[in-house]
Amino acid sequence: MSLTPDEVRAFYDAHRTVRQYVTHEGGTPIPLPDEHLDVILHAAQRAPTDATAQLYSLVRITRPDLRARIAELTTNAHIASASEAFVVCADVQRVRRVLAVTGHEPGHWPAIAVHFGIGDAVMAGTNLLTAAEMLGYQGCWIGGVMNGLDGIISALNLPEGVLPFAALTIGRPAEHAPYRPRVPRPLVIHTDSYHAGTDDEIRDAVEVMNPIAARGRQPGDWARLMNAYFGAGGSMSKREPALRAALERQALAPTD
Repeated sequence: MSLTPDEVRAFYDAHRTVRQYVTHEGGTPIPLPDEHLDVILHAAQRAPTDATAQLYSLVRITRPDLRARIAELTTNAHIASASEAFVVCADVQRVRRVLAVTGHEPGHWPAIAVHFGIGDAVMAGTNLLTAAEMLGYQGCWIGGVMNGLDGIISALNLPEGVLPFAALTIGRPAEHAPYRPRVPRPLVIHTDSYHAGTDDEIRDAVEVMNPIAARGRQPGDWARLMNAYFGAGGSMSKREPALRAALERQALAPTD
């Protein structure tokens, strides 16, 4: 079955990032029907992968105490209330085991491991979320794993070669999340060579994106939001040491 261009556009325009989910009366998660869970996991495993290696793992979080712990470590409370919650990981441990068990010597390629492992993890997680949306659910990618990497590695018993990339929640939405703008296409989609954009094009892009940063009755200021994340002293700079330490702990830090 093929869809029309308008149908495809409408499907992706219906995408929302949702953090509030329909729950039981006491706030406990409503599990997905078995056939829905099965098909979204099937979709995840049908994702493209480099060199056939499937350098990712999804850790499904089901125990209430573990949900609560991961919610605390990521500072994302909706991990505890979503119908399904996963930690999406780059994983080169398994392919190393394949080599060792079959009598081969694993190589040393930590930078490659991070590059292709994160790529595989993102594609699998995206497939999972897209399949969930086809079934009427919505979800949320959670970069907040960076807030508690060391604790997450310990809580999930992740061996060397496995690095948490993000968390991912899905469920029936209990909020009307807004349609969020995107940077104008000429600054994102390049033809034949990279187009950095003029200063005016960058300013225009900020204007387009400003609504995404609106809070309550306060007007949006996307540059301010980006500065809070990526500017000097922003949250990304503060996360850098923890990520470097996690790469070391998981034997994924490039060495000379």
